Amino acid sequence: MQNESVYRELLEKYASHFGGEPSVAAYAPGRIEVLGNHTDYNEGFVFSAAIDYGTFFAVCPAEGTSCRLVAGDLMREVTFDINEILPSRNDTWQNYVKGTAAGIVALAAGPLKGFDAMFLGNIPLGSGLSSSAALEMCTGLALAKLYGVETDPVTMAKIGQKAEHEYAGCKCGLLDQISSLAGKEGMLVKTDFRSIVYETVDMGPDACFLMVNTNAKHRLVDGAYDQRRQACETAAAHFAKALRHPVTHLRDVTMAEWALYRRGLDPVAADRAAHPIGEDERVLLGAQMLQTGDLSGFGRLMFDSHASSRYLFENSCEELDAVVDICRKIPGVLGARLSGGGFGGSVVVLVHPRDAETAAAAIANVYNAKFETPCTVSMIHPAAGACLVK
Repeated sequence: MQNESVYRELLEKYASHFGGEPSVAAYAPGRIEVLGNHTDYNEGFVFSAAIDYGTFFAVCPAEGTSCRLVAGDLMREVTFDINEILPSRNDTWQNYVKGTAAGIVALAAGPLKGFDAMFLGNIPLGSGLSSSAALEMCTGLALAKLYGVETDPVTMAKIGQKAEHEYAGCKCGLLDQISSLAGKEGMLVKTDFRSIVYETVDMGPDACFLMVNTNAKHRLVDGAYDQRRQACETAAAHFAKALRHPVTHLRDVTMAEWALYRRGLDPVAADRAAHPIGEDERVLLGAQMLQTGDLSGFGRLMFDSHASSRYLFENSCEELDAVVDICRKIPGVLGARLSGGGFGGSVVVLVHPRDAETAAAAIANVYNAKFETPCTVSMIHPAAGACLVK
């Protein structure tokens, strides 16, 4: 089983803390975003992949209505009532679980008992690999099983998204949740976020990924993410008035139309809009390149994507830019870009498997020399999506 040592540790801690075994356990992976940045809430296209790092959630029903929740890494417990699940200002990690639990409870037939639960994972926090969505999806799968709730993947993803919006305070799209649920071994996930239809795409044996965690902390609830989203909505409203065809989201605007009709739009909002518009076109072009086996072309699109993040969307940072600049100079590296919301976190690097070890060492050495602090470079294998394990 994937990450079996983490699961064994969770079961040991659960037994020690609660004095028994869980009746249900679920696992959900983190994700890398390979191409298509900030396009999900603009109803665009994304290439992503579930990764072989994730989170487990173990739970057993309680006698009353009280819910005991323990973060397995901290061994810190919080409590709440199953009939009154409210966001918390303290120990804010619990909000991802509480928001997901509220979504499952809303679909369950009552009255409901509470539960004893614990979670534990190995996704580096703040790395931009969506530890939050992994926690939401394993929570959702486990609690749905516990309470006899039947859901489909899109419904479960939307429950996690609502938890982010209403409990964690981040207006994210559906990318992270869909990627965690839909992953397949060795495959990319290509998602159309207008229809919420996804498919898996094989990259072939000549490609693998490195994950470079800069250890520059990734925070999306401080307003930067929401500011970018608001700028995209402002731009979409502008183009809806300027263009003759219907525009509801930036997905409906081409780069040619952006160039011709951006006049009258605030320059910052115009730059912000250019990023997801260009990303949609890069994803569609990248899909064609994968069909023909053009990994070098796909990698160039990844470099272009990061440049767009860096100069137009301004959701990069010095550490992320440095890693991408390093990657441009390393033989065997095909492409690199920030992964996820940005403002810190990780870079995903496309490389030939034969060059992965050499490239990883070069990235780590140059980064350490520049910042006098290490980054963490790991091989990433596109992995299977979330599932019940007990």
